[in-house]
This record gives sequence, C-alpha cells and structure tokens, in this order.
Amino acid sequence: MRAALAVQQVTTSQDHNLQELTSSMRRAAALGADLVMFAEAAFTGLANDDDPEHDAALATTVDGALVRAVCAEAERLRVHVALGFLEQDGGRLYDSALLIDRSGRAVFRYRRVSPGWHGPYADARFYGEGRHVDCFNAEFGRVAFLVCGDLFDDRLVDEIHRERPGLLLVPFARALSGGGHDQQRWDREELPQYEARVRRAATPALLVNYLDEDYVGGAMVIGADGSRKESLPLGQAGILMVDLYS
Repeated sequence: MRAALAVQQVTTSQDHNLQELTSSMRRAAALGADLVMFAEAAFTGLANDDDPEHDAALATTVDGALVRAVCAEAERLRVHVALGFLEQDGGRLYDSALLIDRSGRAVFRYRRVSPGWHGPYADARFYGEGRHVDCFNAEFGRVAFLVCGDLFDDRLVDEIHRERPGLLLVPFARALSGGGHDQQRWDREELPQYEARVRRAATPALLVNYLDEDYVGGAMVIGADGSRKESLPLGQAGILMVDLYS
C-alpha cells in the first residue's frame, strides 16, 4: 500500500487548483501510489469569510463539476483519492472530506464537527457541521477522517480510539501566528501537539496541510504511538510517498 501525500500551492482560482490537483494525481500514480491525499478545502483553501453569498461560491456539491473531474481522473489512473472540500448541500455549507475509490466513485463523505472553520457568529442556518465520527471499509482497509480542528476535540479523538480504524486521514489547514513557514518553530511548538493527539487516538495517521502565503503546507505520517515517521518540509509544494503496509 503506497500513499502519496500531496501538498499544493492553493490560489484564488478553482480551475488552477483543480489542474494542480489532477497533475499531482498523475505524478503520484506514476510513482505507484494506491491512495493520493490532499489538504482541507483543496479546491479553494479556507477563503470563506462568514458571508453566505461569498462563501457559497467557494463550495461544490458531491456531484458537482470539480468533484466529477477528480472522480474521472481517479478512475482513469486507478487510484483512491482523499481530499477536503467546502461542500454545499441542501442550502447549507459544510467543511467536508471525501474518499473516492479507484473506480471513480465518491464512496465516503465526512463533515467536520468542530466549528472553528468559521467565526462564532456565522449564520447557523447556513454553516453546518457533522455530528460524529464514521469509519469506512475501503479496499485498502478501514479508514476514518478527522478534519483539522476535529483532531483537537477529545470526544472525537476518543471515538477514533474506540473504533480503531486502520488508518486516520487528517486533511487540515494550519498557519503559524505571525506568518511564515518556520520549520524549526513548527517542530518545536506545533508538531508535539499533533503527535500527542494521534497518540491519544492510537491510530496511524496521514496529515496534509495546504500551502499559500499564510498556510504553511507540510505533510506528515504519524504512527499510532504518536511518533512522526516521515514528513514533507513546510513551505514547498510536493509529494511525500510513503509505504504503509503490503
């Protein structure tokens, strides 16, 4: 089982982001990837500003054109894809994650439960959250998602610990206060927190952050014991290839 953790430079153009995403899929497939994973809100970044009219334009549906394009490429390349996206459904907006199988079907959707992706006064009639953790029996094993701040919610992490999926997928968006892509600061201040949370979940995890002027990028594999196994440096686009299990 080979996984490709793809960090891409996210721009304001959804078309450009889609092109970069599918290009990363092709490179990963050429390297023998079975699963290609992207960050939270991979089509747009977290460019939402709590204005429903503005934010609705950032979203797509599970059967929308952006997702359909990724599904078609997954089928063509015969790879699984995991990514975060801003989802519109039933007149509401969600910070969601999606697993697409190698036949190009969207087989598992998860909606972020923690509300930190929008402001505390955002209209609750429009901005929505999921309620709990789900697991899915994928071709390559039992998996679960947590999106970004969900990893720092004790209830959700403890649900992962009880459910014990074989793999935890964490698309996220994280910037350093004050800006910059300081690797030493990340390793000193931020990484230990992520390691501790995965250790509490007791489940090996793949984590992918997106990259722009504010968000630092980077990708990590953290073992069930909370130790970082492999990582991609901050501040650069690229693909981290990891062999998980045969």
